Amino acid sequence: MTPPAPARRAAYRLGLKAETLAAWWLRLRGYRILERRFKTPAGEIDLIARRGDTVAIVEVKARASRDAAIEAVTPRTRQRLLRAADIWLTRNPAYATSAIRFDIIAIVPKRLPHHIINAFFDER
Repeated sequence: MTPPAPARRAAYRLGLKAETLAAWWLRLRGYRILERRFKTPAGEIDLIARRGDTVAIVEVKARASRDAAIEAVTPRTRQRLLRAADIWLTRNPAYATSAIRFDIIAIVPKRLPHHIINAFFDER
């Protein structure tokens, strides 16, 4: 098997750092991290966090600007998150009555994380 290219490894490490920073950001705001990097056949959820009776499905994007991070959450990404969230809820029925929302955390160099609450809705 061929090892990953250096640029791909660097992007992977940047993503891990961004997810760690986002998790700490959420913790500082009173969230409890339920899952990190939750993998499903439908795709991966970066973070699943809870505060009160709300569960946030969080997509973390590290980009050069806040707008670029937001634009990186494409309709395809949204569909993947919706399907993965359904799988997570099936596996965690205790949260079935919780309010579920989809957030984005933009990680931009030399800036605090930008948390977009309820960034998109379940349009199904």
